[in-house]
Amino acid sequence: MSRFTPHRFWAIVLKEFIQMKRDRVTFAMMVGIPLLQLLMFGYAINADPRHLPAAIRAADQGPFARTLVQALGTSDYFVLVRETASEAEAQRLLQLGDVQFIINIPEDFSRKLLRGERPTVLIEADATDPAATGPALSAVNALAATIFNRDLPGPLARLQAKPGPVDFRIHAHYNPENITQYNVVPGLMGVVLTMTMVIITALAITRERERGTMENLLATPVRPFEVIVGKILPYIAVGYIQVTLILLAAKFLFHVPMVGSLPLLYTVALLFIAANLAVGITFSTLAQNQLQAVQMAFFFFLPSILLSGFMFPFRGMPGWAQAVGSCLPNTHFLRIVRGILLKGNGLAEIAPELWPLLLFLAVAMTVGVKRYRQTLD
Repeated sequence: MSRFTPHRFWAIVLKEFIQMKRDRVTFAMMVGIPLLQLLMFGYAINADPRHLPAAIRAADQGPFARTLVQALGTSDYFVLVRETASEAEAQRLLQLGDVQFIINIPEDFSRKLLRGERPTVLIEADATDPAATGPALSAVNALAATIFNRDLPGPLARLQAKPGPVDFRIHAHYNPENITQYNVVPGLMGVVLTMTMVIITALAITRERERGTMENLLATPVRPFEVIVGKILPYIAVGYIQVTLILLAAKFLFHVPMVGSLPLLYTVALLFIAANLAVGITFSTLAQNQLQAVQMAFFFFLPSILLSGFMFPFRGMPGWAQAVGSCLPNTHFLRIVRGILLKGNGLAEIAPELWPLLLFLAVAMTVGVKRYRQTLD
């Protein structure tokens, strides 16, 4: 066995640098993925979401009620986007996810406050994501201690005593016990499908090319669209098996409530599965080898899990991160799954989340068909 030779060692090192220079996609992923993680964790991820949309249902228009509304509106945690006239309208906003909170001020609010009876203010929260509502609800209790001090001078100063002149009652809808599994387990459906469907199909055409079987396909009269759809269909069945396993685990292991229609959920899952398969096929037409295909799939999966609202509250992210997340199918699918299972949403309620899925599917499929090569390079 020959001894270590420096010039042979440096020849190998130089060879690897040359190979790295030739494989620019891999080198870009080596730099791009850490940079993407740095940007998302540094700027986009926020475990203490602020400026959450809230609606006011005020039956009392007195000065104390106006003080409460103004204080909530100027806090960092709430943005008063709507004033509702009825309970039905308020519940509709909460069910659609247009607002995170409904703040109900009773008609005898000011009269009871002046009598020292501690009037009750009901705050209804969409608790499907406990991490998004928890800090804001904690801030309400802290705010209650000082919110009316300016309006309670002189003889009314006795009302400033702890625990405060107003009793805030919290009603957490859809997940009243703030059980984390109710939020995480349905969300896992989108994450698992994204990870498996994109990676598996990203290897489809690149595997054909590397094994030399692509020539057999190119020698046939099969059209690009037929090849892509033919490769997608078998994996749709696999995707449905995954959906079924997750639903069974959610029901019997984690006891997640399933309020809505499961057939509707299975129908929507078809769009989501097809969208991810189309992305995987597109990556397989762009990659030169299987390693590049997996790297592209991971580059897509990383923002899909971090910017979709699965791990961190969506409304806690800055505007640009929410815009990026809104372009990803997983963001809309998570809202659909949680809405159907936890809220009992029907087709009318999930319709605003369906058209982004359809648009993404159409774009991904179009790019995949156009990129499919009928002749080898």
